[in-house]
Amino acid sequence: MNSKELTRETNILYTGSESKLPIERPETPPIYHSTANIISDMDDYDFASTGGKYYYCRTANPNRDGVAEAVSYLENGEQSLVCSSGMAAISTTILSLVKSGDHIVASRSIYGETIELFENILKKFGVEVTYSDFTNIDSIRASLKSNTKMVYTEIIANPLIEVVDIEVLSEAAHSVGALVVVDSTFTTPFAIRPLEHGADIVIHSLTKYFGGHSDITAGSITASNELMKKIYSDYLLFGGCLDPNSSWLMLRSIRTMEMRVTKQFENARKIAEALQADPHVRYVNYPTLSNHPQHELAARIMPNGCGAMLSFRVEDDRDKVNTFMHKLKLVKYLGTLGGYRTSIAHPATAFRNEFTPQQLKDMGMEEGLIRISTGAEAIEDLIADFKQALTVFENV
Repeated sequence: MNSKELTRETNILYTGSESKLPIERPETPPIYHSTANIISDMDDYDFASTGGKYYYCRTANPNRDGVAEAVSYLENGEQSLVCSSGMAAISTTILSLVKSGDHIVASRSIYGETIELFENILKKFGVEVTYSDFTNIDSIRASLKSNTKMVYTEIIANPLIEVVDIEVLSEAAHSVGALVVVDSTFTTPFAIRPLEHGADIVIHSLTKYFGGHSDITAGSITASNELMKKIYSDYLLFGGCLDPNSSWLMLRSIRTMEMRVTKQFENARKIAEALQADPHVRYVNYPTLSNHPQHELAARIMPNGCGAMLSFRVEDDRDKVNTFMHKLKLVKYLGTLGGYRTSIAHPATAFRNEFTPQQLKDMGMEEGLIRISTGAEAIEDLIADFKQALTVFENV
């Protein structure tokens, strides 16, 4: 129908919808905000709904697919799904692959909200979870059962920066037919690609190093095409897909990821060395230090760097730790990590409502333990900032 035959009320809903000129090969991909694409007829819908073309944003979106392609490339995986958060990626993966009566063996040192997912959600549906010391292969083997369907871990544990031998772990898990799921947020593909070391699925909170600017919340799942067939339908039903605008920002950020994290890895190593030499510091947790208990393992499986996360312990005095935080000039306290600017966190405070004081100590979360997410600043500025702030501690 000709627009001249329509009322203004109708015309304003259609005017300007079509491009006047051809759009060919833009240098930057456009943002595809549309929640739906027009379908020609029933045959066209059949074609679209079986993956032939885009037709509904939750099902598939060009911006989100671009991120998935980049993540798959970096992880050397066959296929990736991009989620609205790291927890959406974790929840989707686990809930789609286990059922009532199954058993999961998990590292005792994984992300706290993953533990809450296990305890508050999975156990309600009859899934058993055993927590084990994943730095001890005998402990892992002793935890495995005939109904163990999943072994869940991180490569570098938070906040004590313990390193897991993913190759030995994968061999043990596969001996009982269990899938190995790795949250590799701390490490990134520039430290290690877990799929190349025996893991079956890799998860990331893309919010952290992939996004890198503390302005996007997202997550990803990477696995074989076969495993993704089992996950994808639940992924659609859970609805935890990333929106087009955030997907566009994420792909933009991934373009500079290697430059950022390479600098962050280098800075972390140098900060760890400087802190270890500081008389106010009791000890430092970072795998490149020769006194780290998994130093040789880390050097073998992560030869290009051990990530940008470290922790150190000072005097267990809450007031002095607070004063130290106020005295820092560059470094800020944040409830996240992986950004291009250096930040700190206090693990005991983060979990004070979930665990007793004794439990926190048993897990190594002393009052004097401070976690660092290293950024990309000039290293001399960072070291100077920490050193001047550490003078609040008179005793080691």
